[in-house]
Amino acid sequence: MTQEEKQALQITKEIVVKFIEIGRISPGTFSEYFASIYSEVLRTISSNSRPPSAHDAEQ
Repeated sequence: MTQEEKQALQITKEIVVKFIEIGRISPGTFSEYFASIYSEVLRTISSNSRPPSAHDAEQ
């Protein structure tokens, strides 16, 4: 498991716990949401960790 994957897992756990606390997710529906939240967090971390390229600056 890479460092980014570990970070994404920890962040996802925190998000899901918070959603459970406020009632947006129930423990019974946890499995329906965890994978999609993890994927989005990992994608965000991965896309933000690379240095900006010249192409990014043009946009």
